[in-house]
Amino acid sequence: MKFCWCTITVSNLEESVKFYEEIVGISVNKRLSIPNGEIIFLGDGETKIELVYNTENKGVQVGNNISLGFEVKSVEDKIDFVNKKGIKVEAGPIQPTPQIKFFFIKDPNGVKIQFVEHL
Repeated sequence: MKFCWCTITVSNLEESVKFYEEIVGISVNKRLSIPNGEIIFLGDGETKIELVYNTENKGVQVGNNISLGFEVKSVEDKIDFVNKKGIKVEAGPIQPTPQIKFFFIKDPNGVKIQFVEHL
């Protein structure tokens, strides 16, 4: 079995696309029109995210215990980058073992994003 993608229902499609392109570093792969909205796939290879926007959806619900993890070369560099973009670090940096370090931010819809450095 192969993991296909993670679907996120969004309240503002363009704001979410901008976040995942500029902050996470994955780009739009495909755009699809649907009744009352649009679907955008970002990423290629193993990392894919599906953003779904529907004009009839009045609120987005996000679970607190789910996060999406993305590998970075340097946690410190990524923290500096997100700080310069005005994004609040929600937690971290955390180093639970000598081999890994990470921190969390939130996307525009409240989804926790984890940036991970393997040491």
